[in-house]
Amino acid sequence: MIENKYIFVYGAGISGCGVAEVLAKNEKQVILFDDEHKQIDAALVFMLLQSGGKFVCQQDPDEYLQACSLVIISPGISINCPLAVRARNMGIEVIGEVEEAYRLYKGKWIGITGTNGKTTTTTLVGEMMQSLPVKTKVGGNIGLAISKEAEGLGADDWLIAELSSFQLEGVTTLKPNIALILNVTPDHIERHGNMENYIAAKANIFAQQTREDILILNHDDKTVMQFAEKTKSTVCYISRKRILGRGIFLEDGKFIIACGGKRIVVCAVSDMKIFGSHNEENALGAIACAYFAGVAIDEIRNVLKTFQGVEHRLEYVMDIGGVPYYNDSKATNPDSTIKALESFPGHVILLAGGHDKMTDLAPMMKLVKEKTDALILLGEAKQRFYEAALAANVKNIYLVDSFADAVNKAHELAEKPQVVVLSPACSSYDMFENFPQRGRVFKDLVHQLAK
Repeated sequence: MIENKYIFVYGAGISGCGVAEVLAKNEKQVILFDDEHKQIDAALVFMLLQSGGKFVCQQDPDEYLQACSLVIISPGISINCPLAVRARNMGIEVIGEVEEAYRLYKGKWIGITGTNGKTTTTTLVGEMMQSLPVKTKVGGNIGLAISKEAEGLGADDWLIAELSSFQLEGVTTLKPNIALILNVTPDHIERHGNMENYIAAKANIFAQQTREDILILNHDDKTVMQFAEKTKSTVCYISRKRILGRGIFLEDGKFIIACGGKRIVVCAVSDMKIFGSHNEENALGAIACAYFAGVAIDEIRNVLKTFQGVEHRLEYVMDIGGVPYYNDSKATNPDSTIKALESFPGHVILLAGGHDKMTDLAPMMKLVKEKTDALILLGEAKQRFYEAALAANVKNIYLVDSFADAVNKAHELAEKPQVVVLSPACSSYDMFENFPQRGRVFKDLVHQLAK
């Protein structure tokens, strides 16, 4: 039996290894545990041993749990998994990696969540915040573990955190100075069990906020608007569709800030290099976060005019025979694919399917019928997608056996004025490690076609 009190970190992925390293540097005794056999960085293993901890995999965790005072769960693992339940029954506190990062770093936080648009918005905010005379870091569901990104930041510095529902379900004291909820539509039902639990996880981003803190809510999203009645925060609204008396909104194709008695024109939508209604929403959220953090309007404007977008989100790949190809691998749910389809006037050849999240497909298939000339389905979800497409009277449906077959079929069918769009409406885990790998493979296949 191990005698001393340890910190148990469950999951040796990016977040788990990141927080374990930070804790070991702070001379905490850490048991980094994984159910599967994994190879992790030898320097981290040595660091854990030096501080009195160890890396353990494929063993019975109970002996180690009994010696621990805290369990930190990686976001890829449910906060209600059997190990977490056992730990709580033993009287051990169980939290997520983001919560531990918040306890370690007491500087300023911007927390950004939503079903879609988090990465683009967080990246935009990160670019805008670089003009401030303090350090700023971006982390969370984008890049490294938040606990790693927070290293070296002081009390006056800013941490801009992209926060997924997986990360937010494990927080208890997180209190961002500025929080943004872009949208909430059905997603990750297989993880959270139902929509109510998913919404509750998102709501954790503002649960500890007070009147001193800012909560930015999308006035155009009915679910998001429900949060206004449940918060003690100071609320600011953003809207693409309504001219607000107070807030940040679109009017005559321009981004407007109407706060504190001021009315400021930031820039025109047409000034941006990124396109689509979803990116207008993302820009509004980013403007709000940066404005309340003290970024000058000129800096906000400059970033909006120069930002090229993020990889795998409606990313232009190339033209082949006059047909543009777009990589939207980051579209891991139907609502995200809807936003992609809305960005084009029509004549889309859509590649969809992957690991099925069992989300409602009817709204997406209604738009697929209107916008697409062909629907190419692949992955473990293809049969359910096929049945939903038939129910919506979608024409020209093709089922393929491999990712390469999907790209080849699209190329075989495509001609001007069509566009080919990979926007799967599914996660990638049936074929790939993650959506970035899926996107890179798509781009490689498209470039091979061009040769």
